[in-house]
Amino acid sequence: MATPVFFGVRHLSPAAAHHVRLELEKVQPDVVLIEGPSDLNHQMKWFCHPKTKLPAAILAYTQESPIYTLLYPFAVYSPEYQAILWAYEHNVPCRFMDLPSDVFLAIREESSQNTDTEDKAEQAARTTEQVYMQLEKLLGESHDTFWERRFEQIDENYMQATAEFGKQLRQAATDSLYRTAENHVREAYMKRTIVQAQKEGFEKVFCVCGAYHVAGLQSNEPLTDKEEKRLPRVSVSTTLMPYSYYRLSERSGYGAGNQAPAYFELLWDSMCKGNLEQTTYRYLTELAARQRKQGQMTSSAEVIEASRLAQTLAKLRSSEYPVLQDLRDAAITCMGHGSFSEISVSTAAIEIGTKIGELPPGVSRTSIQGDFYRQLKELRLDKYQSVQAQQLDLDLRENLRVKSEKSAFIDLNRSFFLHRLRVLQVGFGTPVQSRQTNSNWGEYWNLRWVPETEIELIEASLLGETIETAASFSLKEKADKSNEISQAAEVFQDAFLCGMPQAAAYAISVLQRLSVDTAAIEQVSKTAEHLSTVIRYGDLRKFSSEPIIPLLTQLFLRACLTLQESCSCDDEASKQVMESIERLNQVQLNHEFLQEQQWIDALTAVADRDDLNTKCSGFAMATLIERGLIDENLLSIEVSRRLSKGISADLAAGWFEGLAKKTSYSLIVHLSLWKELDYYLQDLDEDDFKRALVFLRRAFSDFTANEKSDIAENLGEIWGVEPEQAADLLMRATTQEEDEFLQGLDEFDFGDI
Repeated sequence: MATPVFFGVRHLSPAAAHHVRLELEKVQPDVVLIEGPSDLNHQMKWFCHPKTKLPAAILAYTQESPIYTLLYPFAVYSPEYQAILWAYEHNVPCRFMDLPSDVFLAIREESSQNTDTEDKAEQAARTTEQVYMQLEKLLGESHDTFWERRFEQIDENYMQATAEFGKQLRQAATDSLYRTAENHVREAYMKRTIVQAQKEGFEKVFCVCGAYHVAGLQSNEPLTDKEEKRLPRVSVSTTLMPYSYYRLSERSGYGAGNQAPAYFELLWDSMCKGNLEQTTYRYLTELAARQRKQGQMTSSAEVIEASRLAQTLAKLRSSEYPVLQDLRDAAITCMGHGSFSEISVSTAAIEIGTKIGELPPGVSRTSIQGDFYRQLKELRLDKYQSVQAQQLDLDLRENLRVKSEKSAFIDLNRSFFLHRLRVLQVGFGTPVQSRQTNSNWGEYWNLRWVPETEIELIEASLLGETIETAASFSLKEKADKSNEISQAAEVFQDAFLCGMPQAAAYAISVLQRLSVDTAAIEQVSKTAEHLSTVIRYGDLRKFSSEPIIPLLTQLFLRACLTLQESCSCDDEASKQVMESIERLNQVQLNHEFLQEQQWIDALTAVADRDDLNTKCSGFAMATLIERGLIDENLLSIEVSRRLSKGISADLAAGWFEGLAKKTSYSLIVHLSLWKELDYYLQDLDEDDFKRALVFLRRAFSDFTANEKSDIAENLGEIWGVEPEQAADLLMRATTQEEDEFLQGLDEFDFGDI
């Protein structure tokens, strides 16, 4: 029986893929075995389908929460993929030979529960990663550059070179006992698969595995039947998924040793054409084309000079052809004029790329994945399946210019779909603020597909068979877990945005049950805000909001009755109370059925009382000013009362801070306010001035430069100077003496405050 051929590779290496095909042609094996989960052989056929476009990945995942996943990504230049393709083209059996995915994931689940022990073991060991780091220090360049310079350019004896590299790496590294044991079990299982293939009568066995494992497969004994039965297992499902070059790159956190997927595809193309030299020319000319497209002046002379410099650098660094680092250094020097920032966008495009894979119809998927892709096509969103973020503007109104109801409401249905994905935490779409503030019918999203989208869909499959049923289950679960009315109201609003009236009705029932108990004004205001949104946009989203109008009315009445009590709080709680007042004020302004006079009476009571938190009283006064209910004379009286010598500096300044929280035009134009503040500050002694200054600095910190300029005009009029003079005086940089004074405020003794 012939000895198996062990071809050690680096995953995602163009040279490995190229030499694997050459060796396969030479050996003409009876069976090809590849490092990969042995229970995923049924997925191989899809990689050979004519409609499959790489990159793509096999995904295995546990069927119970928390979900653990196992990813095997392939690019066109993956040696494993090229081996599968060669076997398919030559009608030779091809199988994966590593541990099954259910064992891999069981091991991962166990390891996640022992992370502390493993971390300590890792620290005590000399891992393969640490060996790579030591190698980088010795060579003065990255491990990826070393690999490309020494292995991607080998013409002969590639298999022997990688096997020797893997052998020496094993000898240099002393991984933790856990990782060593895992590798030993993996290699014993792979050896077992090889022996089984030989028992089946395959004479010439060809094995493609990581270079690190070659020595282990040559020396280790196969796993016995008894040992195989003792392996841990969990229930798993498997599927194929599109992948992206960005996700393969190191920049995205995937550690597959492939920092530049698009560049390595370019390298692969050159190898297939038998001309590695053209990699240099293609890289630099494509870079120049990108630069010109962005409006950068890049001449042919610069490209020629960059090419010559790259070749010179390669010779100086002992390689036959320029590697990526040489090309980039040359491009920075000749095309970026010494600055990487000038070419950074273009280099990202040609080194990492934006390529995304595609899978043919019929690929085994979970039902929720199938529903996702069906709706993408039905809603004409499939063009947004890109790693580049794209903008989508929706008009939720009925389109009267089309004939079919489906087309008339396509944007509304898109909104429902995207909100359901948001509820499921599937990161395909991200809502952004309206760019048309005058409209209430526009909705704006940024759409971007990344491989994590697929994994998030897998996680959502535990909740339901379709996007809608999974979102419904998620909303019900959140509603059941709600302990406060604002939480239930948020679920209700989400159900409304998702276009799911049954889920909304369930959330409202929970909200009504929770509303029986007394709730803090913060909870009431947040709930009112959520209900207000539904009422305002109910007709637009084909949702009947009439049943919740009485509920909002009831909650608003409760807020009016409890507002004074809520304002009897400390400074720490005052922020939440002021935010609640702002929410409730906006809610009342948006709905005529809410009694305006009740709300004004509540605000007036808070603004008038001296025994409540002064910030809240000041904010209530500012709200009344904004509504146009406080004239100049009344404001002057209130300011002189609040900012008087009989009031302690911290209370007076606190009231002004609350008043200044609404830094609107209506507040700035009241000249009497600034007159009284000026009189007040002039009458303070030094200690009280320092106390007041601390609070006033905080109050004025929220004003914009334009607002401060308007205030300076007011003060200029009060002081009898030109507005420009006042602005120069107030907006100038502080002196050293003033800086020292202000720094001293940080250590000011506030006594019992």
